[in-house]
Amino acid sequence: MENIIIRDYLKEDYPKIVGLWTETGLWDPERNDSEQSIERALKTGGKFLVMVDSGNDIILGSSWLTFDGRRLHLHHFCIKPEYQRKGLGTRLAKASLSFVHSSGYQVKMEVHKENRIAKHLYEKLGFFGYTNYDIYMIRDVKNIIPENRCL
Repeated sequence: MENIIIRDYLKEDYPKIVGLWTETGLWDPERNDSEQSIERALKTGGKFLVMVDSGNDIILGSSWLTFDGRRLHLHHFCIKPEYQRKGLGTRLAKASLSFVHSSGYQVKMEVHKENRIAKHLYEKLGFFGYTNYDIYMIRDVKNIIPENRCL
């Protein structure tokens, strides 16, 4: 494990990142996680960290932080399945939280209720879960009715 490094995302990482997200169940084309959305997020105060086995150039993990002007949001945090439960998630999370600390902003994230392993890691690192509200979302903006149209 001495060849494992954490570095900033590079544009040429994108195809391998999509492969990692697919393998870990995070990839969904409806999310619009395109190269352009990553670049936009980086230009507006975000950070994208990549964990790499530099010995064989395999991307083992990702941590994508976006900034909404008020707080950072942690997205697509994952570790390649065969490398999980070896402390790599903690290592990548601590690198991500180091960026959060240096920014001075709060950090927020979402995790599936059934993902007990991830929830354990996040709670160990100081995250807490809200139980008094649900999250709502519209992904297909074509279904939004413009204000000037009658229903």
